[in-house]
Amino acid sequence: MEKRQLGNTDLSIAPIVLGGNVFGWTIDKQQSFKILDKFTEEGFNAIDTADVYSRWADGNEGGESETIIGEWMQERDNREDMTLITKVGSDIGQGHIDLTEDHILMAVDKSLERLHTDYIDLYLTHWDDERTPVEETLGAYQKLIDAGKVRWIGASNLSPERLQASLDAHQNDGLPRYEVFQPEYNLIDRKGFEQGTANLCKKHGLGVITYYSLANGFLSGKYRSKDDLDKSVRGHRSEKYLNERGYCILDALDQVSENHGISQAGVSLAWLVNRSEVTAPIVSATKLHHLDAFTEAVEVNLDADDMELLNEASAYE
Repeated sequence: MEKRQLGNTDLSIAPIVLGGNVFGWTIDKQQSFKILDKFTEEGFNAIDTADVYSRWADGNEGGESETIIGEWMQERDNREDMTLITKVGSDIGQGHIDLTEDHILMAVDKSLERLHTDYIDLYLTHWDDERTPVEETLGAYQKLIDAGKVRWIGASNLSPERLQASLDAHQNDGLPRYEVFQPEYNLIDRKGFEQGTANLCKKHGLGVITYYSLANGFLSGKYRSKDDLDKSVRGHRSEKYLNERGYCILDALDQVSENHGISQAGVSLAWLVNRSEVTAPIVSATKLHHLDAFTEAVEVNLDADDMELLNEASAYE
């Protein structure tokens, strides 16, 4: 499978990243292992997780996803074959977002222990901590890079202003640079990224890996009325899309899906794969057949007419 370079790093990944947020939450260890096995058998090689996954679930305290991924890599002895992405900064018990040096240096060691590895390929700022100067956060990452615990750094959910400030700190103070950005971006949620950090990412050559790439499943086409929202744990998050624009997007997905003989989820992911500003979408899977859309997305050839139809259907008035 053709690989793509992540920004200015030396990391080369397949065009879709597996989201690990569901591991230890909506699927158990056994099912997670099956998903991970099939994902890699299909030629994919990058996994995204976070230290906070999935603290929100009953009985969880955080770190469940990292633990499952670590145990899987240990059993399969394939750490060197994987590009491992995890994140820091969320509330994992301290009561607030935290990007202080003390927290980062503590959190990374716990992530490494859970992941059964001595290095993280790409370590991301998960959420912005506006109380902490960007210089302190980047300084902490420098210590991790110097120690060999982290190879490259990136960020998620930063405002354009804070991303720019971080890039300026690299330029002015010689601190490490965010090389990858992770925004919420998909066919129906376009405005935040396109009108926010997209230009900065392009200008500075940042790799872009998108989350909520299927808009919590709405872009798979399975939620078409309020009666469908009970189909999954996250179904009711799609209620906000059940409007004229949402139905227009579903109609376009149906048309392209029928033309190419692939699923609506495959089309939605292919749209992201074919966007010039995107390196790879992040997608989670809870059933083995969900991974079929990953393969469809990288194998289908969406032509200019397909892209125009999807772009117009998802345009804002």
